[in-house]
Amino acid sequence: MTHSFLLASLSIDAILSELTPYQRRKKLDEISKGDGLRDAYSATLSRVKVQHSSRSRLGMQVLMWVSHSERPLTVNELCHVLGVEAGSTDLNIQNIPSIETLLACTLGLVTVEKSWHSSTVRPVHYTLQEYLSHNPNLFLKPHSAIAEICLTYLNFHEVRGISPTLRSAPSTVPFVKYASCHWGTHARRETTENAKRLALQLLDGFDRHISSKVLLLDEMDYWDRPFDQEGTPRGFTGLHGAAYIGCVEITVALLEMGKCDMNATDYHRNTAVTWAARRGHEGVVSTLLQQSGVNPNTPNKDGRTPLSLAAQNRNEAMMRILLERNEVNPNTADATLGQPLLSLAIRNRYEGVVKILLQHKDANLNTTDRNGQTPLSLAAQNGHEAVARKLLERKDVDPNIANKEGQTPLSLAAQNGRGTIVRVLLQRNEVNPSLADTTSGQTPLSWAARNGHEGVVRILLGRNDANLDKADGYGRTPLSWAAHNGHERIVKLLKERTDLSPRFAACPRRTETLSPEPSCHSETPFKKPRRS
Repeated sequence: MTHSFLLASLSIDAILSELTPYQRRKKLDEISKGDGLRDAYSATLSRVKVQHSSRSRLGMQVLMWVSHSERPLTVNELCHVLGVEAGSTDLNIQNIPSIETLLACTLGLVTVEKSWHSSTVRPVHYTLQEYLSHNPNLFLKPHSAIAEICLTYLNFHEVRGISPTLRSAPSTVPFVKYASCHWGTHARRETTENAKRLALQLLDGFDRHISSKVLLLDEMDYWDRPFDQEGTPRGFTGLHGAAYIGCVEITVALLEMGKCDMNATDYHRNTAVTWAARRGHEGVVSTLLQQSGVNPNTPNKDGRTPLSLAAQNRNEAMMRILLERNEVNPNTADATLGQPLLSLAIRNRYEGVVKILLQHKDANLNTTDRNGQTPLSLAAQNGHEAVARKLLERKDVDPNIANKEGQTPLSLAAQNGRGTIVRVLLQRNEVNPSLADTTSGQTPLSWAARNGHEGVVRILLGRNDANLDKADGYGRTPLSWAAHNGHERIVKLLKERTDLSPRFAACPRRTETLSPEPSCHSETPFKKPRRS
């Protein structure tokens, strides 16, 4: 429906609803002088409110649901939810209104949008959604009202009796999916005592309720769903559910009952703290960590702790909350990837996560990953200059730890052309610019000359202790590599050095007897060939 047609339609309806020619003329004048659709919406809402009490109430409920739901509701969902009576324990089929009745009660403000797979109920125009959003006083605590209806529906006897082995609820209860997936979202925004009571009722035996299965099916990746062999969310307790949903008030109410096992794990060995950390619910994590006996370091089946999940999601606020606990180890390794958190953060350029970990007094900055790489090695190799500087500011950082291929941070930086990092590394007195890799026998100068990194070559040549003549495992010097790979400017730079041995001063003839050139960003150096 176009903007102009909608305005004309609503305006005509508003004018014709007046009973006398005088009142209609007056309404026409008001609309023509007003602000178009806004005044038309206001006039139509006034007409909705002055209908018979039951029609007025139903019309406003429809508008509340279509304007505050987390997604458009299907026709069956909306009809079912408007048939729910507060405080009821069973769904009364005879109380479910028809869609025709609902549309009539809204006087044209709501329409049904049909597609090949479903029919959804929406505001007649996007501007109506904006109008309703900018008039918060139209509805009294809409999110808490929606949460209460969702929870009432899920606590119906016929819903509680559905087997959690099913992948979805029967079509006889079409509102189960929306209620299961979104009641927590509405409760986080507004929570009443009645909503808390209904939530506690739902969370009692939550791993046997179809809503926990529906919730996890809708929002989790296939391999992360904590289902047992029968397909039930066994062990996904009410505390897990509260942590997953993230409503602090409901979590507190559940804890006050004193029946929760704080360290209970679901089928994938996730604790409540794990779920809250993974979902980004800082308030719930803080609440759980205040409980005595809670273990914030329990790894799940993938070996990931709450801290590693927070780091993976780059949730810096969550990391700070967890690291306030003395028993939370900042040197935790991600068992799935086999790397310390600091190394993972550097590799993925999670600068905020790196900063938090570096600030922790217990952070081990020399720990290695499964490739033998230290955080400094990774920063040098990948060109993370700011991280390399911060690491080298720490006196407890060893800048000479070699990886499994025998390469030091300086060697990796030179190999990959990280000139600024080479310069910063050389400011540490213990860094030897002529130290050769244990695998290839190449020095930093050899790597830079071989890969054509002229800037790095200049930096290294500026050192008096750089060895220009050192041959690697192939018997090749920096000059030999530069000549072989056609880096003429580097050849010239090297030959200008008066301390270059005369026997290496002549450019060697380019040969084709060497193995293929390594990538400038290769994580492993060119390996020394075996001697026969």
